[in-house]
Amino acid sequence: MLAARSKAREGTQPQIEKLARIQTDSVVTMLRELYPDLHFEIVAMSTTGDKILDTALSKIGEKSLFTKELENALERNEVDLVVHSLKDLPTSLPPDFTIGAVCNVIGTSSLRRAAQLKKKFPHLEFRDIRGNLNTRLKKLDEKEDFSAIILAAAGLKRMGWENRIGQLLSPEDCLYAVGQGALAVEVRAKDQEILNMVSALHDADTVLCCIAERAFMKRLEGGCSVPVAVNTLLKDGQLYLTGAVYSLDGSDSLKETMQTGVSYPHQNEDGPNDDVQHVGITAKNVPGQAQEAAENLGVELASLLLSKGAKHILSVARQLNDAR
Repeated sequence: MLAARSKAREGTQPQIEKLARIQTDSVVTMLRELYPDLHFEIVAMSTTGDKILDTALSKIGEKSLFTKELENALERNEVDLVVHSLKDLPTSLPPDFTIGAVCNVIGTSSLRRAAQLKKKFPHLEFRDIRGNLNTRLKKLDEKEDFSAIILAAAGLKRMGWENRIGQLLSPEDCLYAVGQGALAVEVRAKDQEILNMVSALHDADTVLCCIAERAFMKRLEGGCSVPVAVNTLLKDGQLYLTGAVYSLDGSDSLKETMQTGVSYPHQNEDGPNDDVQHVGITAKNVPGQAQEAAENLGVELASLLLSKGAKHILSVARQLNDAR
């Protein structure tokens, strides 16, 4: 058991979902290199969201469908940490949990992609497609329903299937989902031993980008049922955040960019603020002032869009999606 500092148990989604296993293996590999004396056991689990393959994500709505069973296992101490795609985690986590590490970005059916591409390519028809990568590619190869499918490059690269990528969409073509491509390691918020262990996995730049994105989403009260998209860039100590909201058909949209400085020295001060969360993320090795600046950037950009009418666009999109 980990309490004896000899074993950590890590939850993943079921083994049939090969991408989930690859992502978990990548995190475990990093942990084994950092802590060679620990034994890491991977525990395969399934979630409700994994089993619902005939309904669009935007219709399912609740992101907890992909996390609830895993968080229950964390709560029961059956596992010590869980690896997620960060985009699958809500911006507000249950109080007993936190994102203890955000790992580097290497790169869905979604309203966000469809809305943007409908605006750019109004002559194309877009349809929902569900399932894991294998299932979606099989539908493309064996059926005549689709001429092409749009997938996250991160997942294809992790699977070693770069040869299936016909074209990469730039941010100018299609902004991405909040947290797209980043891996999140969720742990019990009060488990200091595990929290300290996984904090070594944090990629500081990715943490700041994801905090800004998640704060933007939270302020907008967005989610899978509405088209909200972002793009972040960290360069020369400046964090640039582009955020947009779209109507379902892409005909109405708002898009703005803001920036802030995030170049702050790290202060190693022990105290009550050590484990402060920023939109569900606990990052001890990233300067607190930088995290605050990133979170404020997301809130301010969302507030700007709301002042220009984003609430109406998202409200109509949500109503139309519910009625489909």
